[in-house]
Amino acid sequence: MSDCQPTSPFPNEATETDPGPPPVPVVDPAVGRGPGIRITQEAAYRFTVDFGDLVPGLAVDEAPPTGEGAGPCPEQLLVAAVSNCLCASLVFALGKFRQEAHGVRADAHCRIVRNAAGRLRIGGIEVAIALGEPAENLPRLDRVLEQFERFCTVSQSVEAGIPVTVSVADATGRRLR
Repeated sequence: MSDCQPTSPFPNEATETDPGPPPVPVVDPAVGRGPGIRITQEAAYRFTVDFGDLVPGLAVDEAPPTGEGAGPCPEQLLVAAVSNCLCASLVFALGKFRQEAHGVRADAHCRIVRNAAGRLRIGGIEVAIALGEPAENLPRLDRVLEQFERFCTVSQSVEAGIPVTVSVADATGRRLR
């Protein structure tokens, strides 16, 4: 669950004979831009992720043998983001029915696969959430479980596929890509 709202489609003008390009997702001006980070290389594959004033920087690194394993790897960060959002969404859904979560936790991992070109990709994420309360103590749990995933911005976005726009600039700020 996130304070960030999903983008909404913005239909392009089209005629009956020319349907035009598909709708382009745009940031809803009522919501604005979502949270961001700055990432800075410290050494080889080790970076520091700066979340602004929220928390201290987080060291991230590739696992050996590529990196030194001096922090979580990108795959772990994605799994953590999906898992955290799902757990928070479950807590939110429980709260809608005035029920306490009492220590929700999750174990999660991703499945690494190779695509047709032989490149490593995340082929799936499995998240096993455990409630901190027996199910019989949560009278409306069936309704909670039916809806909580829909509140999770991150998992629903990953599941649907996220458009990623990439730009590359050199040290002078000149855009290269």
